Amino acid sequence: MLSRVTLFSRLSYLGAGLMILGLLSQAAYGHGMSEADKLAIIEGGNLRYMWLGATHMLSGYDHLAFVFGIIFFLTSFRDIARYVTAFTLGHSVTLIYATFNAIQLNYFAIDAVIGLSVCYIAFANIDGFRKYLNINPPNMMLMIIALGLIHGFGLSTRLQALPLSEESLLLNIISFNVGIELGQLSALALMLLLMAAWRKSHLFQTFSLIANYSLILAGGLLFLMQMHGYLHISSPEEFVASVEGSQSEPSGPGIAPVSSSAEAQQTGWKDSISITIPAQDDREYKFHLKQGATLEYAWETDGTPLFFDFHGEPTGDTTGFFKSFQKSTERQASGSVTASFEGTHGWYWKNSTPSPVTIALRSRGAYRRLDLDKASENAELTATPVATTHDSID
Repeated sequence: MLSRVTLFSRLSYLGAGLMILGLLSQAAYGHGMSEADKLAIIEGGNLRYMWLGATHMLSGYDHLAFVFGIIFFLTSFRDIARYVTAFTLGHSVTLIYATFNAIQLNYFAIDAVIGLSVCYIAFANIDGFRKYLNINPPNMMLMIIALGLIHGFGLSTRLQALPLSEESLLLNIISFNVGIELGQLSALALMLLLMAAWRKSHLFQTFSLIANYSLILAGGLLFLMQMHGYLHISSPEEFVASVEGSQSEPSGPGIAPVSSSAEAQQTGWKDSISITIPAQDDREYKFHLKQGATLEYAWETDGTPLFFDFHGEPTGDTTGFFKSFQKSTERQASGSVTASFEGTHGWYWKNSTPSPVTIALRSRGAYRRLDLDKASENAELTATPVATTHDSID
């Protein structure tokens, strides 16, 4: 039979190991959202935003590790409320402000700093400033607020990866943030119950050292993993596709038309078009159809699902009217559309990933390609600029 001390010690090591494993398993995707979550938030609804915020915080191990470090040695309700409120205010300010104003930062860099924040709070818990650096530690309240601001940027970068609607943008952001706080409170309640039980043990001091050194190790590894991602991500300018087999220039970056290629003719398609969307960027591609004309299409990415809106806009319209035929997040789509009005018909794609995505688009029908129209001096129609022209898309 194991002694109580030995059993308690082994459980402490096991708990610390599981905590590290949890952090590392989520390191590269600390703020990630599933495709189901993306579709849910695209469809709207403040309760869904709130639910996503709560579940997002409960799966955000880096944020929870930081909160765990904050409350580790706090015993009074007043102190716990003060410090947790400071962190809450910090990340709420930047989450709301950055998202509302579309301020986007490289999330590898942000997550790397968040990893260091976990190291910092644990280092402060073991009195590392005095013990190892022989200096007085910085004011803890001010540091928690400052680090909370950084955590808010991390939450904002992932929230902005979704195609948010401008009609109720602020309310949706606030709902998401309320969900974040509810999730944080739920996790905090569980942490406090566990900590209260641990403090009654004479092995709490040993456990505290194991837990905080584990947090330092996990935060350091999170920092290294995110910096690896940051250093290996290329700038968007490197992902503009070159034009191959085309006699005219594309109308926008990343579009490489291959008109009437042998491959397209052999498969029965009129055109095969390659469109590369840089990391954290978006693109539109449009055809001009006369009323009653039919466009058949099939497109697929190189494996990454993208949010898209397949829509049409009447020629000469100045009211901002558009008709959306399909809106989803998919790796591929195919079908046909018969124009109920003369105008542009095509896709908006949004790439929210840290890597470029290439789309292979095949089409046939009675249409004009706007990228070729714009490049041609004798074109009968003036090509519509490749830009977002309606309110459903950010």
